[in-house]
Amino acid sequence: MLSIKSLHSGYNGNEILHGIDFSVKPGEIVAIIGPNGSGKSTLLKSIFNLCEIHSGKIMFKDKDITKLPTHDLIEEGISFVPQGRQVFSDLSVQENLEMGAYTISDKEVVKRNLADVYKKFPFLKEKQNDFAFSLSGGQQQMLAIARALIQDPELILFDEPSLGLSPKAMKEVFDKILQINKEGISVIIVEQNAKAAVQIANRTYVLEQGKIALTGGKEILKDARVKRVYFGGE
Repeated sequence: MLSIKSLHSGYNGNEILHGIDFSVKPGEIVAIIGPNGSGKSTLLKSIFNLCEIHSGKIMFKDKDITKLPTHDLIEEGISFVPQGRQVFSDLSVQENLEMGAYTISDKEVVKRNLADVYKKFPFLKEKQNDFAFSLSGGQQQMLAIARALIQDPELILFDEPSLGLSPKAMKEVFDKILQINKEGISVIIVEQNAKAAVQIANRTYVLEQGKIALTGGKEILKDARVKRVYFGGE
């Protein structure tokens, strides 16, 4: 579904990623873990054209999407849930969801997608007229996920979805990501909570200093390098 070859990218002329090879198969959950500053979020932003791509190629469903404008990427079937529960605080829940559908010109499709999202997130329907700032942290993250889903994507990029959430809210978010994946949507998840991410992923990439250091399945948590970074020992 997604294939990245020899990607070099960064910000303001500074290179953060140094020759990344990366892939996602249809229906997969792929986790990206690694130390702070290793380039995890930059990889997501490269896919979504939110940083400078110096060289390399990004293919999505056999189409070259390298440097394709972000709004075109949404129309191609890729959605992005950014770090930090970025919702429009002074807009209602319904208005936030409608903002997510801005690339869809057919009002009937918007109406249908909105009804589908409310079915998946019943509490959002109950709070559709409430301001986003009145929601809890976990509820705001669910709103951000729902806003991405309203675009009817085939691939969703999650950047640190558990950041700042309580253990209960974090579990609910990860359960929702699993549910989304079971409905046929592929997932890439960047996550500092390595154990939680690896447990739901089909495959995991470990980034170090802008390069892929390791790839594997759930057994990757037993690797000495991963233990050293995340658990402070061998």
